[in-house]
Amino acid sequence: KILKEISHNPQIRRNIVDLGGLPILVNILDSPHKSLKCLAAETIANVAKFRRARRAVRHHGGITKLVALLDCAQNSEPAQSSLYDARDVEVARCGALALWSCSKSYANKEAIRKAGGIPLLAGLLKTSHENMLIPVVGTLQECASEENYRAAIKAERIIENLVKNLNSENEQLQEHCAMAIYQCAEDKETRDLVRLHGGLKPLASLLNNTDNKERLAAVTGAIWKCSISKENVTKFREYKAIETLVGLLTDQPEEVLVNVVGALGECCQEYENRVLVRKCGGIQPLVNLLVGINQTLLVNVTKAVGACAVEPESMMIIDRLDGVRLLWSLLKNPHPDVKASAAWALCPCIQNAKDAGEMVRSFVGGLELVVNLLKSDNKEVLASVCAAITNIAKDQENLAVITDHGVVPLLSKLANTNNDKLRRHLAEAISRCCMWGRNRVTFGEYKAVAPLVRYLRSNDANVHRATAQALYQLSEDADNCITMHENGAVKLLLDMVGSPDQDLQEAAAGCISNIRRLALATEKARYT
Repeated sequence: KILKEISHNPQIRRNIVDLGGLPILVNILDSPHKSLKCLAAETIANVAKFRRARRAVRHHGGITKLVALLDCAQNSEPAQSSLYDARDVEVARCGALALWSCSKSYANKEAIRKAGGIPLLAGLLKTSHENMLIPVVGTLQECASEENYRAAIKAERIIENLVKNLNSENEQLQEHCAMAIYQCAEDKETRDLVRLHGGLKPLASLLNNTDNKERLAAVTGAIWKCSISKENVTKFREYKAIETLVGLLTDQPEEVLVNVVGALGECCQEYENRVLVRKCGGIQPLVNLLVGINQTLLVNVTKAVGACAVEPESMMIIDRLDGVRLLWSLLKNPHPDVKASAAWALCPCIQNAKDAGEMVRSFVGGLELVVNLLKSDNKEVLASVCAAITNIAKDQENLAVITDHGVVPLLSKLANTNNDKLRRHLAEAISRCCMWGRNRVTFGEYKAVAPLVRYLRSNDANVHRATAQALYQLSEDADNCITMHENGAVKLLLDMVGSPDQDLQEAAAGCISNIRRLALATEKARYT
């Protein structure tokens, strides 16, 4: 009893571990006296707040013994939960408390899973004892960061009980349930389960209680991950969650903002929601967040601003607020994820701006910055920058400038890649850049043509379309035609002339036509 009380103090916790207290406490977990088991487990729960202590509990076999405590309260039918022996419930509660502290470490999460902890925790979720539910859900929420656990949580049908407890009166319990849903909803099936069990409505209504910031962060996190599925976004719109989310874009801590903006970024993939965000005045606070330093927040904000920029009216507001310049300056950010996200967001901005060519030229050093990003090692950065270059190069003047900055050799250097996403955007950029001066010939000189032919063997239809269009542009030059022919392009392109995709058909046919025309001219020259 004394140890349980004094172990709340951080210094005393360390002393207990230094004096070898943990193995003794772990042994007491085997005691036949339920009250002793409880006291030992609660003391372990207090002590295991730092790494060395958590490791010691595992090394002395404590995890298996703590998991065994969860079994105490499961011998009766759930229907008779009110008849549980109160002491058995208390033993299981203390076991769950200790596991919750221990589950902060990866090795312990694995140990809990191997000891059969998940089905037992799932069983305890069916109880109505709130003080039992909090440590149980807390442990599940900690463990749900691991892939193995998420699969098991699905198998044990834990999601429906998490959803049910969102409607509890207890704020701490709501917070842990929302947090567990946030961890698990990376998975599509789980997102569907949350919707099917009616979890979206309580999440949306919890957005209105903004006093408890920890709970608000968990709820907005769950909404963000759930809104990756379109069906869920439709429900959130029905429950008026999007307007509420826009209201949370100001005066909130960063951990809430990251999630709110993440959710809006997903919701704004749909036209109706883009209009809704604009009408609720959401563009200004989103653009204001482009000047922060939190990496995750910046990735989410750039995605949300990019999604809004697809709508021309929103784009006008973004431009007026200097949002495009802010996105451009994020291309200098040291984090590759932020760079890539900013470059993706610039694509719709350039597509939908009034005078895009002039706007892009107005950024001093902006074009050189973009071209130099083609020296990056990060595939996502490269793909996003190629996509941005495709849009920039639609303007002849800008295409001339990036050609002077050496865009052709840099694009050619990337051609030997196996990454389909990069291949697609690289081929589109090459196709666009062929429209200036001697660029077609230069791509041939820098050996970009043969690798492009190999892209036609990819399994991705988008890669086929982009590559056929690039080859069509390159085939305007005789030497490139010879390279294509030598690398077996004709047979591959002939198959694509029969594609249901009209753009692919036309590009493939045009390319074959150019190769054939050169062959005929060569033969004619030979005879004359």
